[in-house]
Amino acid sequence: MKARIEALLERCGFRSSGLFIMDGSKRSSHGNAYFTGFGDNKRIVFFDTLLERLAPAEVEAVLAHELGHFRRRHVVKRIALMFALSLAFLALLGQLIDAPWFYAGLGLAGGNAALALILFSLIVPVFTFPFSPLLSHLSRRHEFEADAYAADHADADDLVRALVKLYQDNAATLTPDPLHSLFYDSHPPAAQRIDHLRQLRAA
Repeated sequence: MKARIEALLERCGFRSSGLFIMDGSKRSSHGNAYFTGFGDNKRIVFFDTLLERLAPAEVEAVLAHELGHFRRRHVVKRIALMFALSLAFLALLGQLIDAPWFYAGLGLAGGNAALALILFSLIVPVFTFPFSPLLSHLSRRHEFEADAYAADHADADDLVRALVKLYQDNAATLTPDPLHSLFYDSHPPAAQRIDHLRQLRAA
């Protein structure tokens, strides 16, 4: 397993300061893998449940998927997006703190910074909910991109088998309602990901 992973890291040009196993089984039966850290201090972490459930080739494919997120700079893009949205919401809050109509519209005679923050946090989700499909779509697109990267650096069939096992272990439905998935799912349905990987393999 270690030799296979090290070979993958070399193919992907990814330098890691170590491979670690987390005793995730103490808290959950879900399997997962991720890397953390910056620069030369990046570490790759596997849940023990993942290593027990998947074959070595399947673990390699899952790690290749995670490396795809890194190589495609998905984490950096999401942090930048969240920073921009937070800045925009704080600017809007700054405008509303001293706006009498903001409190009057909610049936209050007046307010202060603390009350404005509480009201703002309660109201914002109502207006941002219609935009949820956009964020979900962005997340699902990143998953497809990471899958494509994994298919280039590992075996697509191994990733397909790993995905089926992980979806089953995480009690995720393989055929979710399309409308619900549109709003809430950060990952594409298993059927779509498998079809995408098979198309990449056939190309």
